[in-house]
Amino acid sequence: MNYIETHAHIYSTKFDSDRDQVIQDIKDAGIERVYMPNVDVSTIDAMLACEEKYPGLCIPMMGLHPCDVKEDFQEQLAIMKDWLDKRQFAAVGEIGLDLYWDKSYFEQQKEALKIQIGWAKEKDLPIVLHCRDSMDETIAIVKEACDGKLRGIFHCFNGNLAQAKQIIDMGFLLGIGGVATFKNGGLDQVIPEISIDHLVLETDAPYLAPVPFRGKRNSPAYLPIIAEKIGDYLQISKEDVAQKTKQNALNLFREIGS
Repeated sequence: MNYIETHAHIYSTKFDSDRDQVIQDIKDAGIERVYMPNVDVSTIDAMLACEEKYPGLCIPMMGLHPCDVKEDFQEQLAIMKDWLDKRQFAAVGEIGLDLYWDKSYFEQQKEALKIQIGWAKEKDLPIVLHCRDSMDETIAIVKEACDGKLRGIFHCFNGNLAQAKQIIDMGFLLGIGGVATFKNGGLDQVIPEISIDHLVLETDAPYLAPVPFRGKRNSPAYLPIIAEKIGDYLQISKEDVAQKTKQNALNLFREIGS
């Protein structure tokens, strides 16, 4: 089986001590691609270094994470736009809204999200959305921007069925990760009602490790655990989950260098 990991921060400093071993574990687990979302200006070099060291496996996106939208967000966005103009990236991400940690920059978050959605439209790239404690607010902004071409992933989806249906109706995919394995994660009420055609796999490594590794450092090598849980919910095989979510991801993301 071959899997596509649609969201992992494999360039994180949490992997600095053993990244080569983690990469080997990823390959041994059948993960053939790891799409890497950017966070802010300070993470770009490390992300691109991973792309260079592990070509064909680690594939970068470009965007400003909502938790890093501060007073200087316009300056950060200018640097990121320059990167998008001079080379290819798989997506504009990780972008979105976050009302969990700090609400004081919410207006700036919304402005940054709209600007970056504009880039995605200009470049014909998908967007990868962070929407912690802001699912409805993010859906509203994306819905307003939808033009039949805008596409992407609602990363780390943990919403309800009504929200899932709104996202699917906009033509977006749901990124399903370790939360699917949590006892009170809520996805047991959602995934059985959704076709596999609308799902992609992710870990958000090094965060949100699935059971039985919850609380420990996450890795894309744990993707088969998530696939198996989704298969249980949908009453299909892990192999079917791997194959279909892989195709969903490949249909969405642009080939680097194409």
